[in-house]
Amino acid sequence: MEQEHKSVEKIWRKYLTSIGESTYNTDKNYTSWHFCDNEKSANDLAKLVRGKIKRGTSSLYYFYGVENEDLPMEDNHSIITTWNGIAQCVIKTKKVTVLPFKDVNEKFAKIEGEGDKSLEYWRKVHIDFFTRELKELEMEFSQDMLVVFEEFEAVYK
Repeated sequence: MEQEHKSVEKIWRKYLTSIGESTYNTDKNYTSWHFCDNEKSANDLAKLVRGKIKRGTSSLYYFYGVENEDLPMEDNHSIITTWNGIAQCVIKTKKVTVLPFKDVNEKFAKIEGEGDKSLEYWRKVHIDFFTRELKELEMEFSQDMLVVFEEFEAVYK
């Protein structure tokens, strides 16, 4: 297992202090992760979250089962990192919606805050990304596949 960068624990402690808690008296926990499958996109998207432009993300529902991961839940905390694992900010999940890819609308695209924030842009980059992810499993993307759409708020940077 990869070692977490020291900045991750540091930002978590600072966040807890900012809300009057500490690692000793909190029931909160976090996951840390970066966006996307390449360094440039991961770092660019982290900047959008820090700037409170990107307030959501989406992933294929299928991968939660394959990777034996729990779906994100309301009030979950995550630490967004750069590609190299350096903490950028703490986010808190506000809402999780599971829906077919084809039903993602302009509102969701705008919340994701990427590119020109249009549904057309959102669909293009996500089809490309999901196709790359699925290719590793020798699967093909379908617009009927379920997407997990997570809305969040940057609560500390």
